[in-house]
This record gives sequence, structure tokens and C-alpha cells, in this order.
Amino acid sequence: MSSTLFRTKKVEQSILDTEEPEHALKKSLSALDLTVFGVGVIIGTGIFVLTGTVAKNNAGPATALAFMAAGVACALAALCYAEFASTVPVAGSAYTFSYASLGELPAWIIGWDLVLEFALGTAVVAVGWSGYIQSLMENAGWTMPAGLGSREGADAFGFDILAAALVLVLTGILVLGMKLSARITSLVVAIKVTVVLVVIIAGAFLVKGENYDPFIPKEKPVEAGSSLDSPLIQLMFGWAPSNFGVMGIFTAASVVFFAFIGFDVVATAAEETKNPQRDMPRGILGSLAICTTLYVLVSIVVTGMQHYSQLSVDAPLADAFKATGHPWFAGFISFGAAVGLTTVCMILLLGQTRVFFAMSRDGLLPRFFSRVHPRFKTPHRPTILLGVIIAILAGFTPLTELAALVNIGTLFAFVVVAIGVIILRKSRPDLPRAFRTPWVPVIPILSVCASLWLMINLPAETWVRFAVWMAAGFLLYFLYGRTHSRLARQKSGEEQPSVGGGTP
Repeated sequence: MSSTLFRTKKVEQSILDTEEPEHALKKSLSALDLTVFGVGVIIGTGIFVLTGTVAKNNAGPATALAFMAAGVACALAALCYAEFASTVPVAGSAYTFSYASLGELPAWIIGWDLVLEFALGTAVVAVGWSGYIQSLMENAGWTMPAGLGSREGADAFGFDILAAALVLVLTGILVLGMKLSARITSLVVAIKVTVVLVVIIAGAFLVKGENYDPFIPKEKPVEAGSSLDSPLIQLMFGWAPSNFGVMGIFTAASVVFFAFIGFDVVATAAEETKNPQRDMPRGILGSLAICTTLYVLVSIVVTGMQHYSQLSVDAPLADAFKATGHPWFAGFISFGAAVGLTTVCMILLLGQTRVFFAMSRDGLLPRFFSRVHPRFKTPHRPTILLGVIIAILAGFTPLTELAALVNIGTLFAFVVVAIGVIILRKSRPDLPRAFRTPWVPVIPILSVCASLWLMINLPAETWVRFAVWMAAGFLLYFLYGRTHSRLARQKSGEEQPSVGGGTP
């Protein structure tokens, strides 16, 4: 039993599978495309909302240090992703990496985890986008009909038609091809980065030195019901994290980590990259470096414009400009946030469909979903299926409480990838590596520790929901995946391994 659960798929076999005409994705992406994808998915709600939340409740002006800490945690994971993505340039990201290093069951678990992460992430962002659009419409005197706009409470009935429509439109774009997706993303990212730069440059002239005093608040009471009051931490260590002082910076880092979610999605496009060995590390590390720099600068400026205790939690950047007598910038920022969220939604949807496609190509999900479109060379079947499901999810389901599942899912993937780098270095030292994570095993171990530290700062309820989803995944694997996987069929003689250029 253990030999079947932890059977690994050779890297060479994974690469050969990508050459089967019916299951091959079109290679059209460059390093610039990947960097744009990374920036497009990372810069979203986090920078426009979380800055005020953590500054007011945790770190004050030291929010910049919290962004740095979260960026370092992501950089450790990014180094591991860069090695894997350049060594195993196959769709699926952490799922594919796990299959090559840890085995089939761990690969299934991480793939199942990523399906949840990207689905909820897409739906949450779509609902946020809908809120921004409705706000802009109301400013112009237009109001959505009752029952068709965003729902304020969990008990409110209605269907968020704008959120659902966004997901369906982006689904159609992804079906039509990656290059079209890349061009649209480039245009939107240019708008989004312009807005961020305007905030930094214009805000710098409105900074007041006294707003940085104190830079690290010493006394700030823990707010009741805060997501940082984790019962899990109290259970494990007998104490709850301080919500102020130096510890406030680290607890703030676990919150602003949400703003970095998405750089790992770049790895899902490895199979569609022209030169993945060279371009994947550049795209992953480059996009993370750009976004971390912008985040730090924005947090420094906004806490200098307005005292952290007076910052708005809902729209800190826009409201900071209003407070300093520049309301025009508020509308400009809201427009940029609304436009920018479209790329976040599209790239998260892209990542999910590629993971689903890779799992179906390996037989762990029905292989019906692994055939690409004969003209566009995109995985149209899983894209359409998942797009419709997420559109319904975004339209009907209140997702506020489920958003934390996106964080825990991402961090879990980081842990698995870091461990996988260590194992693959030991089991396959002969494997050609265009990019090598430095200081192995030190960097991967630090990545695991950093990710676990951020995970334990999440509420116990999030862990329970995550465990339920994982239990459902285990059940599905043992009922279907274990016996239908291509490795199982090859072992029983029902299927021959790929030899490249054709379908077995």
C-alpha cells in the first residue's frame, strides 16, 4: 500500500507527457509575460485595503517592516519554486513538483489544496471587484437593482451578477489563448502600476514627519474577534501574540501575507513558456521583488500622510488623500483598484485550470478534462467547467469567512515545495537544474519555518475547514484517483508510458 501511495513520477516522464499532441499546451510566454502575470496577480486588494487594517490594529508606521517580513517569507518560497519550475517545466506548479519528489498521495493532497485555494481566491476577488464597480456606479448616480448587487450580510439573499459576469468573461478569454490573456494582462497591469506610482509620488509630497511618531507603537489593545487571536496558538504555546510592539510587526506580516498571494501562480504557466529554464526564475523572482518594493513604499507614504490611528480600514489609500484635501485622487485610486482586480481574478483562474488539467492528464481526475482545444491549444474543458462553478460561487456564496482558507492553502503549498526541493536534490542529484536554490537545505528549511509560523497565526476555524476539505480529498483519491492514475495503469499493464510525440 505504501509503495503505491508514494510512487513518484519521473521528471523525464512528466516532460514527455507534455509532448502528446492531444494534451500539449502552446508555448507562447516570455520572461516579460511571466513577470507581468506575477505583478498582475500580486497587486490587488491587499495593497489597497490591508495597509490600513494592519497599520491601525497592529504595526502602525512599521507596517512597512511587516510587508518586508512577509516578502522575505515569500522570497524563501520563491527560490524553491524557481528551481522546481525551471527543472520540471510542466503545468501544475506545486502539484507537479510534489509528484516528482514526494509521491502520488502528497501530490494529490497539494493539488486538491490548490484547487480550493485558487477557486476561493478567484471568487473572493470577483466579489471585491463587484463592490468597487458598484461604488463607482453609485458615485455616477447609478444603482444596481435590488438582489443583483453585492450582499452585505451572510443572510442576505441575492445574486451578485457583476462578480459572476466577470468570471465568465475571463473564462472566455482564457479559452481563446494564453497570448491574448497576456496582452490584456499587460494593459491592465500598466494601469494598475501607474495608480500605485501616483499614490507613492503624489503622497510623498503630503507626508508629515510627526505621523511616524511612534514608528513602532508600544501599546495597542488587542481588538475582540481579531483573526490574530488564534485559539490554535494559545493551545500550542499557552499565549496569544501581542498585537503591538515588535510582535505586532510579525502578526501584521501574517495578515499582509494575503497581499502576496499569487506569485506561485506563475509556476503553473511553466509548460506554456518558450524558455522555462531561463524565464521561470526571472518571472517568479522579478515579480515578487517589484511588488515587495511597491508595497513597502506605499505603506511608508500612507502612514506618513495620515496618523495610523486615523487610517480607514476599508479604503485607507483613497481616504488618506481625502483627509489631506485631495478627493480627486480617491476616485482615481478606486478606479485603479477596480481595473487591477480583473487581472488578479483572471490569473488565479488560470492557475486553477492548469492544476486541474495536470491532475486529469495524470489520471487522478477524469482524463476527459486533459484534452486541449484543437485550435487554441488551451485546456478549454476544465476552464469552462471551473469558470461556471466559480461564477456561481461568487454570485451566491458569502465568502468573507472563507477567505482565510486561501492563506492556509498557499502556505501549505509553500511547505510542500520547500520539502520537495530537499528530497529531489537527494534522490535526483543528476537532474539538470537551470536554476539552483542557494544554500540547500538551509533556505528550504527557513521557508518551511516561515510558512508554518504564518499558518499558526490563522484562526482555529480556518484549520477546521481546511481539515474538512482535505478529508474530502483523501476520500476522492482512494475512491477514484489511486486506481485510475496513469502510474497505476502503467504498472498493471493497461497503459504504456509516453515515448514522446504521440498518445500512448
